[in-house]
Amino acid sequence: MEKRNIYGGQAVIEGVMFAGQKHYVTAIRRKDHSIEYFSVPRKTNETLSLLKKIPFVRGIVAILEASANGSKHLQFSSERYDVDPSEDEAVAQEQPSKLTMVLGVATVGILSFLFGKFIFTLVPVFLAELARPLFPSDFAQVLVEGFFKLLLLLAYIYFISLTPLVKRLFQYHGAEHKVINAFENGLPLTVENVQRQSRLHYRCGSSFILFTVIIGVFVYMLVPTEPLWLRIVNRLALIPIVLGISFEVLQWTNKLRNVPVLRFLGYPGLWLQLLTTKEPTNDQVEVAIASFQRLLELETEANEQQEEVV
Repeated sequence: MEKRNIYGGQAVIEGVMFAGQKHYVTAIRRKDHSIEYFSVPRKTNETLSLLKKIPFVRGIVAILEASANGSKHLQFSSERYDVDPSEDEAVAQEQPSKLTMVLGVATVGILSFLFGKFIFTLVPVFLAELARPLFPSDFAQVLVEGFFKLLLLLAYIYFISLTPLVKRLFQYHGAEHKVINAFENGLPLTVENVQRQSRLHYRCGSSFILFTVIIGVFVYMLVPTEPLWLRIVNRLALIPIVLGISFEVLQWTNKLRNVPVLRFLGYPGLWLQLLTTKEPTNDQVEVAIASFQRLLELETEANEQQEEVV
């Protein structure tokens, strides 16, 4: 049986980005209802390629890379989706240099991820510390900290999902999953086929976020919770370890999803996706399909050119 490449993606404002072996492609719905594409070659780096082969390290590299690249496509979508195509030339003249923009957006993406991770790591620590009179032991403190972290995560996702913009973003997130599911099930990528697929997927980044909460509880059991300053230092120092382990768990649950007695391991992540994805409209699915098909075209062209060189 021919082995299929693994594709991933993310929702952007009024569109979907997909990542292949050699390209990133985003398709968005413009103000005039047309579809516009944005593609970026996936540059190879020997050092990064080597790091991606090392278990528990590859996850951290993949996360930072995804944050940087994803931010570029979010920037593109946010600047283009609400602009009338007749105004494109005027808008383009106001843009900074491409190098400055790419570096700036990539930096913001990585820093935003790290800042968010720090917030979701440290706030539960302080809340758990306030509850220490009721839960004094290290074991209880770690459990309470994990509870507050999960509560904070769920509350954050729920409240932002109430805004119209994020609701549509979550719909495109669902469309992205449906396209991937249809492709992995070997179905033709039509709106009808894609809409029949689940909006949930085992490899989703939402699952990864939840796994960091669960894995964090087990990792934090290995270090003391007092004094407070040491607890904070431990939490920050252990972020890479928690991320690395969580990434591996995400990969394992995806590989085991077809094993009936083990597929339940991925259920917590799927449950969280009930919040981070919404059922998309046909128009949104059409955009997701267009993005993925453009990616497949570029990947095929790149492979053919590589074969000609060889």
